[in-house]
Amino acid sequence: MQTQEILETIKMIDEECLDVRTITMGISLLDCADTDIDKACEKVYNKICTKAKDLVKVGEQIEKEYGIPIINKRISVTPISMLVGVSGGDPVKYALTLERAAQTVGVNFIGGFSALVQKGFSAGDKELIAAIPQALAQTEHICASVNVGSTKAGINMDAVAMMGKCIRECAEVTKDENCIAAAKLVVFCNAVEDNPFMAGAFHGVGEPDVEIHVGVSGPGVVRAALAKAPKDAPMNEIADLIKRTAFKITRMGQMVGVIASERLGVPFGIVDLSLAPTPAVGDSVAHILEEMGLEMCGAYGTTACLAMLNDAVKKGGVMASSTVGGLSGAFIPVSEDAGMIDATREGVLCLEKLEAMTAVCSVGLDMIVIPGETTAEVLSGIIADEAAIGMVNSKTTAVRLIPAIGKQAGEELEFGGLLGSGPIMPINQTKNDVMIHRGGRIPAPLQSLKN
Repeated sequence: MQTQEILETIKMIDEECLDVRTITMGISLLDCADTDIDKACEKVYNKICTKAKDLVKVGEQIEKEYGIPIINKRISVTPISMLVGVSGGDPVKYALTLERAAQTVGVNFIGGFSALVQKGFSAGDKELIAAIPQALAQTEHICASVNVGSTKAGINMDAVAMMGKCIRECAEVTKDENCIAAAKLVVFCNAVEDNPFMAGAFHGVGEPDVEIHVGVSGPGVVRAALAKAPKDAPMNEIADLIKRTAFKITRMGQMVGVIASERLGVPFGIVDLSLAPTPAVGDSVAHILEEMGLEMCGAYGTTACLAMLNDAVKKGGVMASSTVGGLSGAFIPVSEDAGMIDATREGVLCLEKLEAMTAVCSVGLDMIVIPGETTAEVLSGIIADEAAIGMVNSKTTAVRLIPAIGKQAGEELEFGGLLGSGPIMPINQTKNDVMIHRGGRIPAPLQSLKN
């Protein structure tokens, strides 16, 4: 039986796009805070370079020894707004320091140019948000995120209004680079502290000084398993098949995490089982839904299929590991998923359908390219709607929108690599300025009173 399992895993890797999408080292920078921003930056650089000096090397060793592809090696850090609150000064200095550290240790990304403002702004938060466009425009490896709401706190509508402007500015300052800065910025509701995936990773204040997380991805494995199932198999049997497949995927991630933890000498945090697609053929969440019996992702029934997929993935993962965390479900980033791209081009998948899907998927409206004329207020309205879904349903939701400056619906924005190609979606441009400009806070829902 053990031999059979090994052969199955080899086939998953060779033929079905199974990989460890990332090993992410979380590093606390709280002990780097200093009233002198230059001293704080030097401490940040030294700590990252000390703690993560072997991260890439260990990842490559595990790849070579076990034949398991580890696509990305990443770092998440304490939300930088906290350091800005102590030091003052230009937050872009921190971004440039993180960029220098990323290049020194050789990681793909550092996440954590972030602020947590779900209930209001503390020292450093507004300064960091204002600096995000320039920070992302001047760096290659830095990702930013802002948490604007939670089930416990409600939604900070002042922050929502700020983030609509921030996304537009990110797109405008990098319009000659396919508006890439906007693709490195996520706006959250109910952000989690141990997420290893970019662009939303940051190292929460409740986490240890240093730890290692693993993000596993296997949409192709799940799709291949479903392709072998009879077309008349009932949905509960399909769910069981997904659970068994997710179990196998998680066991591999658990093994990589334990080995990396031992070799790096840091605690093992979590394994995140999120099915993260790529533009590669056979590595699509949309194609999993289509194997369940939909002609194309976006057809009626899509939300139900996605809900079952997300639940089955979590159940299978929890059985395989006692350290499942992060987001662990199914991502639906449009530009990164070949099936989503096709469905968008055909007009079958629209923003409203995607919004419905976000109520049951892992995160939210992810990597969606929209017309460049979209106003900051409309962007803020989309953020508010998505945050409301997360707040009321006690789940993580997020928005990663890319206004394609100078382009219209029906055209495309080409990012290349993992970010793929984004068909520009038509969206409802009806004005909502009065509502957004009210500001204030949407109060926490009744279900927040669970103490």
